[in-house]
Amino acid sequence: MKHKFYIKTKKEQNRIQILIGFCALMLILAALFISWRTGIYLLAVFIIPITISIIAPFFDIPSLKRSGKLIYHSSLFLSEKPQNKVIKIHGGTLFDYVFVIDRNMNGKQRVMFILGQYLEGLSNLIERYAKEDYENLIVRGTSYIVNVRTAERLGFTINETDFLQKIILIYNYFNILLANSIANGKLSFPKLSNTKTFEAKLSELIERKEYLRSLSEKLKISVAGT
Repeated sequence: MKHKFYIKTKKEQNRIQILIGFCALMLILAALFISWRTGIYLLAVFIIPITISIIAPFFDIPSLKRSGKLIYHSSLFLSEKPQNKVIKIHGGTLFDYVFVIDRNMNGKQRVMFILGQYLEGLSNLIERYAKEDYENLIVRGTSYIVNVRTAERLGFTINETDFLQKIILIYNYFNILLANSIANGKLSFPKLSNTKTFEAKLSELIERKEYLRSLSEKLKISVAGT
């Protein structure tokens, strides 16, 4: 896994997190000061939660990885530990995009690279859990990026995203906005209305294992060739 954050020493990782935390604190204090001087307290109410939502993955993701609660299957594809026979999968966060995506790639290359990492990660997840009692395991994820037709071809069924998940996405809108802009190489507003929940039996994904691998390899070639 080529992730620039995790190949750094523990001291370097701590230094990055301290710098991010310090910058966030300065921004929050500035917002509080301006609100106090102007009497526009809505500014602080607006800035503080946005700042926290943006920096949160830079602390949460490494911590959850260390504890084993999050597992990387590729540099931009993660899963939670199985609970109640369900494996929740996640695409890379803003934290991962910052440290993984090559700034020299154009927008098209970045999108193909991300999709390739999703497919590689899904293939690696299948390999990991195929050795266990996979008959009853369900793989479930939520995304506004993955094309519905593509997901169905991979073996997923499509469900409406539950209300709580939609609230979480709305709260993290500016976090997602930054990640989406990095992914496309330009300012790109995410279409959260396109968010869908994808679900599949692991046994059905195993049947499409070779298809997943071939798609992943094709995307790698495409990224290298564009």
